[in-house]
Amino acid sequence: MQTFAHVMVAGLGVLGSQIAFQVAYSGFEVSGYDVDANALEAGLHRLAQLRDRYSRRSDPADRKRAEHALERIELTSDLATAARDADLVIEAVPENLELKRDFYHKLAPLLSSTAAIVTNTSTLLPSDLAESTGRPDKFLALHFANHIWVHNTAEVMATTETDPDLYRKIVTFAQEIGMVPIELKKEQPGYLLNSLLVPWLQAASSLFMQGIADPEMIDLTWRKATGAPTGPFQVFDVIGIRTAYAVSTAGDSTQQEFANYLKTNLLDQGKLGIESGEGFYHYPHQQVRKINDAGALEDANDHAPS
Repeated sequence: MQTFAHVMVAGLGVLGSQIAFQVAYSGFEVSGYDVDANALEAGLHRLAQLRDRYSRRSDPADRKRAEHALERIELTSDLATAARDADLVIEAVPENLELKRDFYHKLAPLLSSTAAIVTNTSTLLPSDLAESTGRPDKFLALHFANHIWVHNTAEVMATTETDPDLYRKIVTFAQEIGMVPIELKKEQPGYLLNSLLVPWLQAASSLFMQGIADPEMIDLTWRKATGAPTGPFQVFDVIGIRTAYAVSTAGDSTQQEFANYLKTNLLDQGKLGIESGEGFYHYPHQQVRKINDAGALEDANDHAPS
């Protein structure tokens, strides 16, 4: 018996769409919510791409599950409809504290009293959001990594108010959808993964903003000196320039300068990273497909971006 009967995923961006598909692929009924028709159309496109990617798996049973996964996802821009049957909400809206709080205030009266909420926030603490949910004992963080089908970690982080039974239930849910639960004992900004990753990315962007080296040289240095498959600016392209921008706007003056650079030189020109085929690097269509299918960043080196 599954831990939850119906899962709502709020926000169908790059990672939200991956979460929604993985949950549906794992046999759960899913309602996918986003703010308007344009956002839903973009989300549906991402979901269709994910279906095609999962359908190329070698196991015939996996291919069949992928083909049927979309049938389990109902998309809507009506919040009440999305929340109606949900007993778990996975929130993946943009990384902005007030935006998330406002979303929770609108969501809370639409949910059943027993429904639980998890946030996929990358940088905020769940305790900063708990009261706005109206159910702090039924709220915690469940943080996924990009390219969920390969990097299948799910960091589980509670607040002091979270019901311990719900914490264990979310750990079990993560396992049910094919994730490896990463259990944190207390709140930590950035969890484990981003506590390691974000300072590395910030160091790279600071070097760039200070005019010390260009992104290509910074990436080359990291790859050659450490043997890592990718450098930090290649990682920016993978996680998405919108996410990089949202995180950088909350940083110090150098990071805000970097955010302004991202907006002017990339976002305003439609360069969103691998998702759009161009970010700090240009990715020909076939190369993007190889990177995404593999889910491993070494393809970005094997087929060097231009």
